[in-house]
Amino acid sequence: MLLSSARWLILLHLLYHVDAGRILWKIKERVRDLQLQKAKQHLLIQVVGGHQPLKLVNEGQIHQPLDHFNRRDVRTFPQRFFVNEAYWQRPHGPVFLFIGGEGPIFEFDVLAGHHVDMAEKHGALLLALEHRFYGNSINPDGLETENLVFLSSQQALADLAVFHQYISRTFNLSHSNTWISFGGSYAGALSAWFRAKFPHLVFGAVASSAPVKAKLDFSAYNSVVGSSLVNKAVGGSEKCLAVVREAFAAVEAALMGGNASQLAVDFGCCQIPKDSDDQVELMQNLADIFMGTVQYNEEGALMSIEELCGVMTNNSQTHDAEMEAYNRLVEVAQVYHSTSEEPCMDISHEKTVKDLMDMSLHSGRRSARRWIYQTCTEFGFYQTCEDATCPFSGMLTLQTDTKLCPMLFGISQHSLPARINFTNTYYGGDCAHTHRVLYVNGGIDPWKELSVVQDRTEKGQEAQTVFIEDTAHCADMMSRRATDRRSLNKARQDIQDHVTSWLQAAAREKMEKTACRRGLSAVITPVGHRHPAELKGPWLQGRCTDLTGDPTVKLHAAHRDACPGLLVPAEPLLIEMQPPRAQAAKKGKGRFLFAFLSTEQPDALRAGARGAPGGGEALQETAAPLSPGFLDYTGHGPEQDWIFTSRTPGTDEGSKAR
Repeated sequence: MLLSSARWLILLHLLYHVDAGRILWKIKERVRDLQLQKAKQHLLIQVVGGHQPLKLVNEGQIHQPLDHFNRRDVRTFPQRFFVNEAYWQRPHGPVFLFIGGEGPIFEFDVLAGHHVDMAEKHGALLLALEHRFYGNSINPDGLETENLVFLSSQQALADLAVFHQYISRTFNLSHSNTWISFGGSYAGALSAWFRAKFPHLVFGAVASSAPVKAKLDFSAYNSVVGSSLVNKAVGGSEKCLAVVREAFAAVEAALMGGNASQLAVDFGCCQIPKDSDDQVELMQNLADIFMGTVQYNEEGALMSIEELCGVMTNNSQTHDAEMEAYNRLVEVAQVYHSTSEEPCMDISHEKTVKDLMDMSLHSGRRSARRWIYQTCTEFGFYQTCEDATCPFSGMLTLQTDTKLCPMLFGISQHSLPARINFTNTYYGGDCAHTHRVLYVNGGIDPWKELSVVQDRTEKGQEAQTVFIEDTAHCADMMSRRATDRRSLNKARQDIQDHVTSWLQAAAREKMEKTACRRGLSAVITPVGHRHPAELKGPWLQGRCTDLTGDPTVKLHAAHRDACPGLLVPAEPLLIEMQPPRAQAAKKGKGRFLFAFLSTEQPDALRAGARGAPGGGEALQETAAPLSPGFLDYTGHGPEQDWIFTSRTPGTDEGSKAR
């Protein structure tokens, strides 16, 4: 059997992205489940095609310190991870780390997705690490309130650092293995923070739909939901938003008018919303349908914005506009019920609290309890409707959202602002000065409001954002599909270009550091790299980085075919040189000692070219490797052409290069 169907088709509470609301969580569960099914189909196609990626996927556990910041506490917990070696080009291939968020990880996290597609291209080792206290990475008593104190983003980042050390030791990795991290939503924020807090461990980070700014009252979420329902590019309209507003106003009026029993019948509720808490639950669940639709739009979990607005604006013969809007909302709820396999809509607030108080590991809402703890202690993220731009009910207030904190964990509501402020101070919010972190966001994704969407880089610097106008939450993380919008495909290419440039930059930096460690006094980077060499027209101008204070010189190749192995190699290659003594340089004669650092094709180096222009002597092709060797030169100054004679130590034969 390819994979256990129970592992792939989990339908119960696989909380993957940050939110609150009973139905919204269920919509997210469906999105995750659909992703798992698509991954399984992708793997089946690969197996039919003769590929066996699963053979090189292993599941493991690392025993992490329960508290990284208290060395007296020797307790540990088991943390789950997956490794995929199918594409890894040993021993120097890069490492792509998929960071788990507020839910379990699965085999598919190292088998499918855009990061996996890029790993295949770059020969990367694929890793996925589960977040502490989610999935199977928890002690049996981990859900007790006194133990949740060890659940935090700071502890999670320390887990990543220890995991980096563990994997490096297990696979005998070194500085030649470049690490890139990937994550979406909360895990996207972790990816950015990992790069910021541990820049010596991870060279670059992709942060998709990452809410890096903590926010107690996240009213902007529903404001974006409203603006997305108007967005014509995704099927919205002004009429759609207007009808939604009218529908929720009608429900609120019915509650105030004592028609709770009729509401329960119309919306298929399991209980009659008699008290205010149950009425808030009803309003939240109805709003969740719209919130989930916008957040995931075309992921197929429920319906798209276009389909939703089609239902809301499909007028019948009723002349009462408010009643018409109410009926349209009832129909939307029926569409949800028809796809949910649920007999009724559970709106009991008492049952919600009881579920969240359940501390058994196999409780249905175990992920919810953990995530709500993190919202109370670190992030907030409460999607309220007190702002005038909210299209739903004003009954969804910050007070109703935060009262779970003291009820479940004994955390005072008054302490929440200080906790949120600490998080933003610690990480820098959406103004953190991060380098080589790529923030990816969709234009209709409400979580963009807490991410980085505009570049703060100066002219000439690498962009740090990718913005996809008509795309929803974390859509870029999936592999390409035939139905994807052009903007989404372009965004994936932009992400791939950034990752490629990071890997190239890492290779350059490592070779330059190697040159410095060896005490060599100059580094020349050949064609294909902008630093420190630049290619201008047919001439290669190699700018020596002089570490000894000697004058900088320029080296010229007659044209691209002149000296293809020496100055214009096909593969990335550094030439280390010791500049000549100053006295010899004045005479226009001297000798460079060179060594080739590339492990790619050191023996394929040739100094062959024919018919060098400008009256220069035609170069003779040679098959002799030039590593290590000498370059004798003659010339009349740093700006003049220098004639080099390559020579292998111990021989008198050489070939000239210009």
